[in-house]
Amino acid sequence: MASAPAGVVWTKTCVVLKRELGEATFGSWLGQAALRETGDEVCLVAATGVARDWIARHAWRRIGELWAQNDPLGRRLDLKSRLEVDSEAPAIAAAAAESVEVSAAPEVFEIEAEAAPAVARHGRLLGLQDRFAFDSFVAGPSNEFAFAVARRVAAWADGHFNPVVFHGPYGFGKTHLLNALAWEAMRNEPTKRVVYLTAEKFTSTFVKALQDKQTAAFKDELRNADLLLIDDVHFVAGKTQTQEELFHTLIALVEDGRRVVMTADRSPTEISEMEPRLRSHLQAGLVCGIEPADRALRLGILERKLQTLAQQGKFLPSAKPEVMQFLADRFTDSVRELEGALNTLVARVGGDVARLTLDEAQTILRPHLSCNERKVTVDQIQKTVSEHYGLKQADLISERRARAVARPRQVAMWLAKQITTRSLPDIGRRFGGRDHTTVLHAVRRIESLKAEDPAIARDVDVLLRKLRG
Repeated sequence: MASAPAGVVWTKTCVVLKRELGEATFGSWLGQAALRETGDEVCLVAATGVARDWIARHAWRRIGELWAQNDPLGRRLDLKSRLEVDSEAPAIAAAAAESVEVSAAPEVFEIEAEAAPAVARHGRLLGLQDRFAFDSFVAGPSNEFAFAVARRVAAWADGHFNPVVFHGPYGFGKTHLLNALAWEAMRNEPTKRVVYLTAEKFTSTFVKALQDKQTAAFKDELRNADLLLIDDVHFVAGKTQTQEELFHTLIALVEDGRRVVMTADRSPTEISEMEPRLRSHLQAGLVCGIEPADRALRLGILERKLQTLAQQGKFLPSAKPEVMQFLADRFTDSVRELEGALNTLVARVGGDVARLTLDEAQTILRPHLSCNERKVTVDQIQKTVSEHYGLKQADLISERRARAVARPRQVAMWLAKQITTRSLPDIGRRFGGRDHTTVLHAVRRIESLKAEDPAIARDVDVLLRKLRG
């Protein structure tokens, strides 16, 4: 069989990846990656830890498939960040020294380790992500109760509710909270046994245990836990045997005074395909909702994320206020999308993010914006704003200058500039033939008021959500 240099294999792989991911996405995350070959070992080296994590989550499986198709030698491809490669020798030495003390590490069971570089591998610690900690969780009005509950459970406090179910939309911090809870619980009680797994992993492992006639071992692993953590429990809905096993596991733990914490994308009462008695027992503890982040919280999340990225990349954690505000106003559906947008900017420009202008940020993120947003017209904006403020649409295009009309008109102009592709002159024409300088003044005025007036900030946040569906 003819040998193919690793570089040739990678080039063939990249041709397909560029086509599937698109030039912009490929350039942001894989464009700066390099292949490193040492003997029979081949490693894809990402430019940053952020880029490595993105590749692991969004492209690694596909990369593996393409690599296997193109490499006749069947070489294994690893993934690391540049920093990991540079510090590999000291890390290996440290790991060897720590291995002597592995038996003293807190015992954490995870059914099957996730094959991603971001996963922590400290002794017998598998499955938890060490970047998710309470210190890096940004609390605000929408999640502060859930945050307080998680801290209380992690402290092994008496008088706890059992089970606890955190629920909320995709991408608003449930997994972060569950991981942080696990880490803190182990630090507080190193002798306690913590079991963490996703509901999907629970299901697949239970099915395999049935096939292999190993259900007794499966049950023992879970029911001997002092703290059981299950992420995305809604996944078991509609799966009769899995729900039955989860129900009996839950009952056994609760009756024995063990603790159970789960997350779901909605309240148990809304998971219609869940078996009634399982749903009833989930509701019997504490059901704690996590609401979408408001604008202030989104800005706080961006600031914390930028600090983390700056520490990893060794640059100052600074960005222009208008860029941060643009991200907070444009990416409102999910904290993951919000952080992903910032990741994209940093991956593209690195330490130069502090000098990045709003226009440059919008240009870099345009491919992400165009695929994530539905088309919104100026007419839709005018109708939505007039309804919100109790006005007629005609008021927004009239000559009336009363503040009760002028301020909503400015808000509508700001929205038109933010979420449509219309130019300033075109927006002005659609607001009663106004000059583009009037629109520019409105945009700047609302930008200023959002930082000064909480009522305006709330109005803009609500309107953005309505318009984006």
